[in-house]
Amino acid sequence: MIAAEITTDLGAPSWTRVEGTLMSTARAVRRAYDHVFSEIDLNLSEASVLAHLADSGPITQVELARRIGNSRARIGVNVDTLEGKGAVMRRADPQDRRVWLVGLTPTGRQLWERSVELDVSLRRRMRHGTTAAARDQLDTALRQIEQNVAALLAGEPDAASTPPSGSERTRRGRKPRATSS
Repeated sequence: MIAAEITTDLGAPSWTRVEGTLMSTARAVRRAYDHVFSEIDLNLSEASVLAHLADSGPITQVELARRIGNSRARIGVNVDTLEGKGAVMRRADPQDRRVWLVGLTPTGRQLWERSVELDVSLRRRMRHGTTAAARDQLDTALRQIEQNVAALLAGEPDAASTPPSGSERTRRGRKPRATSS
């Protein structure tokens, strides 16, 4: 009974809802990037590290993990792998010798430049048959879903289950205070 209510409520079988399409598309895109980057002996995670280092210059692994949104341990594995390929190097921070900075080597810069070329080519292929307007609309919808998920993970109240009544409400569900003119 609950499954029937969910299907009816959302208007589509569970395997055809937007969330299922989103997850399967994300997995397919990840595989496509890994496939394309394998040409230069990288995967998407490693290429992301190179891109962040190219943008920022040398930074700590902790900062790199924060910017990418991965754990320090995961970033450490990526940095170790890239260091083994000669793409990055660690050096002591001159401001604090206890901290290590990670930066690109000349080989790493060349890999990053090649990864940018591959990225542009892959994006062109993935976007074939879509319009800029459709991509903008999709981006807007995905950003809203991302915000909703972030709110859920932060333990915020479910805004979708308490629709505003009549007047605007703030993010916390309260009516804005009247202001005197």
